[in-house]
Amino acid sequence: MTDIIIRALSASGGIRVLTCSVSSLAREICSLQQASATVSVALGRGLAGGALLGTTLKPGQRTALKFEGNGPMRKMIIEAEWDGAVRGCVGNPTAEAEPCNGKWNVPGVLGHAGFLTVSRDLGLGGEPYHGMVQLRTSEIGDDLAYYLTDSEQIPSAVGLSASLDEGGGISLCGGFLVQALPKADPAEIDGMMARIAEMPPLSALLQEGGAEAIMGKLFDDMTYNLLETRDAFFRCGCGRDKVERALLTLGPDEINDMREKERGADVTCEFCRRRYRFDETELEALSARSRASAGV
Repeated sequence: MTDIIIRALSASGGIRVLTCSVSSLAREICSLQQASATVSVALGRGLAGGALLGTTLKPGQRTALKFEGNGPMRKMIIEAEWDGAVRGCVGNPTAEAEPCNGKWNVPGVLGHAGFLTVSRDLGLGGEPYHGMVQLRTSEIGDDLAYYLTDSEQIPSAVGLSASLDEGGGISLCGGFLVQALPKADPAEIDGMMARIAEMPPLSALLQEGGAEAIMGKLFDDMTYNLLETRDAFFRCGCGRDKVERALLTLGPDEINDMREKERGADVTCEFCRRRYRFDETELEALSARSRASAGV
C-alpha cells in the first residue's frame, strides 16, 4: 500500500483537513532505528504528525519537530520536507515503559516533563524559525495540537495512531490534522469536533481504507474540496559533504586528536544509520581546512 497524504478544505473555506497513511514509511524508519515496541509506537505517531505538518509547507521548505522529555527515550526528532519526504530518530531506541490502562505508555517512555520545539526552514537562506512549548500530556498528537494552537495561533485537532504486528513491527500508522481557519463558521467547527469525538479508533479506519477512510469520516456529509494527494516517503538528508562540514566545526585540535588517537573517525547518521569512514589522511586534510578557515 502506497503511503499518502491527503489535503482538503471545507466548501466554505473555513476548515482545513489533512489525513495520512504512512505505514510503510514508519515501518522502515522504526526498523532502521531498531526501536523497541513502545518507542516504535511513539516514533510512528511522530512520523505521521511530521508528514501531516510537512504538507502545510511551500516548495523548498522543511520543518523539524523535537520532543525532549525526562523519560528513558530522551528525545525524538522528526524532519519533514514540502514534497512528502520524512525522516526520524530517537535518543534511546531500546527504551521501554510498562503499558498504562491497557494502552501503550508513550508518556512513560518520553517523560512527563520536557519540551516540544518546532523549527521551520522557509528556504530563504536565513535562520529557521523556532517555536517551543512545554509538554502537556506527552501524547504526541495532543502536544502537537497544543503547539499549533498556542504558538502558531491556529486552532487545531490532531489524531495519530501506530499499531504493531505480532513481530513488533509497525503494521498500521497514520492520522489526521484538522485546523480552523479565520473564516470558519462556529457551527461547522462544532460539527467537526463532534465527529472527532465520535470517531472509531484510527487503527480501524486505517485498516478499512487508509487516509481516504479517515477523510470521509471527518467530513461525513459536509461538502468539501479535495486539494491534493501526494506520496509520503523516507529520504535522509545526509551525505559525505555534510559530515565533513560537521567535523570541521570541531576545530583543528579535536580533529587532530581523532587522527592521532583513533587513527581515523567513523561517523554514523542518526537517521539512516549509514556509516562514513574518514582515514588519517582525510582527517589531516580536514584539520588543515579548519585551520585555514580560522586564519590560524
